[in-house]
Amino acid sequence: MGTEAETASCKWEGKHVAQVNGVTAEKVWSVFSDFCNIHEWFPALDTCYRVQGTDGEPGLVRYCASTKTKDEEETTKWAKERLVKIDLIGRCLSYEILENNVGFKSYVSTVRVMPEDGDDQVSRIEWSFVADPVDGWKKEDLESYVDFCLQHMAKKMELNL
Repeated sequence: MGTEAETASCKWEGKHVAQVNGVTAEKVWSVFSDFCNIHEWFPALDTCYRVQGTDGEPGLVRYCASTKTKDEEETTKWAKERLVKIDLIGRCLSYEILENNVGFKSYVSTVRVMPEDGDDQVSRIEWSFVADPVDGWKKEDLESYVDFCLQHMAKKMELNL
C-alpha cells in the first residue's frame, strides 16, 4: 500500500471557467443553488430530483439520470449526489458523488459564481473537481467533459436568463 501522500497524488484535479454575458451573478447562482433542478441546464440529463434532505441545506441528496436509446436498447447512466456545503452569500457550493453506475469511486466538485471584474452584467463560473481515476477514462476525458458541460450551461444561461 502506498503512503497517504502517494494516494493523494493519484487524484485527478481540475478547474474550468466559463463567462456568462448579460446575466448577473445572482441569476447564474440561482441555477446552481436550485440543486435538484440541474437537469434543466446540464446537457443530456433527463431527470434530477431530491432523494432526501432539505432543499438548500448540506446533506441534501439528488438523483440525476440520463437515458440513451441505441439499437432499440435503453441505457441509463445515473448518480446520487450529496450537497456537502453551500454558501449563499459567497455563491459557492460543493457536492460529492455517492452511488453511481458511471464509474466514479470518489468525486467532489466545487462551483463558484461571481461577477466578472466590476461588471454586474457579466458573470464568471468556476467549476473545480477532485476525483479518483475512473476506469476506462483518462484525466483528459473528465477535463473535457466538465468543460463541455460548463460551457453548454453558460450558453444556455445567456439565452434563457
